[in-house]
Amino acid sequence: MSWIKDNKFAATTGGVTLVVTLALLYVGMHARTRYATALENYQNAASEVEGFEAIALYPSREDRAGKSKALNDYRTAITGMQAAFEKYRPKDLKKLSPQDFTDHAKAASEEVGKAFEEAHTKLPEGFFLGFESYTGTLAREDATSLLDYQLGAAKELMLALAKAKPSQLQNLHRLKFAEEDGDKWQADPSDAGRPFPIEITFKGSESCVREFLSAMSKSPNYFYIVRSLRIMNEKQRAPLVADAKFEPATPAAGAGKPGADPFGGAAGFVTPPEEPATPATPSATPPKTPAPATPSPAVAPAPAPAATPATADTGRILNQVLGNEELQVFLRLDVLQFLPVKPLPEVPKSIP
Repeated sequence: MSWIKDNKFAATTGGVTLVVTLALLYVGMHARTRYATALENYQNAASEVEGFEAIALYPSREDRAGKSKALNDYRTAITGMQAAFEKYRPKDLKKLSPQDFTDHAKAASEEVGKAFEEAHTKLPEGFFLGFESYTGTLAREDATSLLDYQLGAAKELMLALAKAKPSQLQNLHRLKFAEEDGDKWQADPSDAGRPFPIEITFKGSESCVREFLSAMSKSPNYFYIVRSLRIMNEKQRAPLVADAKFEPATPAAGAGKPGADPFGGAAGFVTPPEEPATPATPSATPPKTPAPATPSPAVAPAPAPAATPATADTGRILNQVLGNEELQVFLRLDVLQFLPVKPLPEVPKSIP
């Protein structure tokens, strides 16, 4: 004890060193145990992975063959659709000069205007097939090819509408596309076509609307997609009884004359005429008692043919009752420009 008192620093240092050594020994032994546990877990996992690697991978050969067949069928269907719409894909969009496009637009507008004039259709003021912004200015040269493509579609639509003979074309609005303002249009990787919206408002009969929509669906050059269609009656209220104006009925010939009998006779019956009596002829043989004679029936004269009643014009009557107003039509559609065909990826062959 005296040595510890005389050498406090050395004793303290030795004690601290002993405690630290014991602590490090404990930590090392504990860490070695954890390392051994981790090593054992790793070796177990490695053995399990080696076992999985020795097994055939998922899916099975049958499933892989079925997947390959489904992909090939889908690829064939897509190829068939591309072939079906190939006729609507523009082969080559010619790049025109701004003046050439203006000349094309003027010629198309004059042709359409003449067709509407022959159909007696009223046109909006300053009608120019939706290209009114180019009546006084020239188009950008990098946009003329697409403008000419739109011009062909607008001309086809308006000629079809003129053939249906509407009473009035109220509006033809064409939305501008990016190249007209000097911008660039970027297609998404999944895009198969580029839409060009057009809005048409006109007034015509029901048959006019049917004929125009049928002509659109049968177009050989352009593919139209109807986005919105609104059809309303020109008159919003239902026709009233007072709206119907019927002509007075014409009396039938011979009606109302005195003595006219609906049954064909004066009293309604025909009396057969009496036959004259035949004189007896003298004979040596005493006459036998004659059998009672059976009177022959009299043949009634054929009645006069009845007058055929005049057939009423049911169409005129329905117009008078149901109303003869026209339809107000608003149509928003897209002229779809199909983009170049994208090559389809090949389907990997399945392992037999």
